[in-house]
Amino acid sequence: MVAKDRGATSPLRRLVLLEERFPDRPVFDTALSHALLRRVASGAKGESLRLYRPGKALLFSSLDLRRPGFRRAAELALAKGFAPVIRLAGGRAAAFLEESVAFAWAIHDPDARLRIRSRFEEISDWIVRALRRLGLDARIGAVAGEYCPGEFSVNLGGRTKVMGVGQRVIRGGAHVGGVVTVGQTEELRAVLVPVYEALGFGFDATTAGGIADADPGLSSGDFIEAMGGILREKGFLLEEGLFDASIHVEARALEPVHSPTGNRVGGSGNLPVR
Repeated sequence: MVAKDRGATSPLRRLVLLEERFPDRPVFDTALSHALLRRVASGAKGESLRLYRPGKALLFSSLDLRRPGFRRAAELALAKGFAPVIRLAGGRAAAFLEESVAFAWAIHDPDARLRIRSRFEEISDWIVRALRRLGLDARIGAVAGEYCPGEFSVNLGGRTKVMGVGQRVIRGGAHVGGVVTVGQTEELRAVLVPVYEALGFGFDATTAGGIADADPGLSSGDFIEAMGGILREKGFLLEEGLFDASIHVEARALEPVHSPTGNRVGGSGNLPVR
């Protein structure tokens, strides 16, 4: 039976909210989101959203991995304290910082390839609404010269990118993941400039920022709380969840896929999208 609020006239959409974090194990952290996607796509677990503060990592796509300058880019990231990780989605390199909020939304959908755009639209709308609730001039759309450019990036005032998002589709479901930058924007720029140069991509460092640049009083916790409020307004019944031991085992088996020194990235039936 689908749960309803008292007095509600329509069913609520259940969403398991996971805030567990593994900041000292960035490759495992991404593998955990991959394992979660598999569980949700198979129907073994319900729709889920990871919303958490990550550790420092430089998230490369499988396309970045094939660039001639990838090895140099990974070395530069590591030298600046950012562990290189191969992420689930496509696009270009992006950074996780301690003062950021990573998200990984896993959805069961047998026709997932038919709704790629609508999922991008939905999550970008949630994030814009959450940021506006915090008093920020948040807008959807790419800023000229931004890192990992995308139609569904979120910016402040049409000038500063604060959120990037990508998508991965597999049989039975989809993962929509990305990061909202809060602070440490000087570190963000300092790592992305040489990494993008090594990969052979253009990047205007002035377009990269965080929400605390606009309001120094804002924290990762403020954003997570605002997101929870928006999701409830959108008709979600949020349920706090934890990862069980079996999903940890599955994630450990997937770690080589997300390590630059591991196995070949990809596989049949997978479609990274940006």
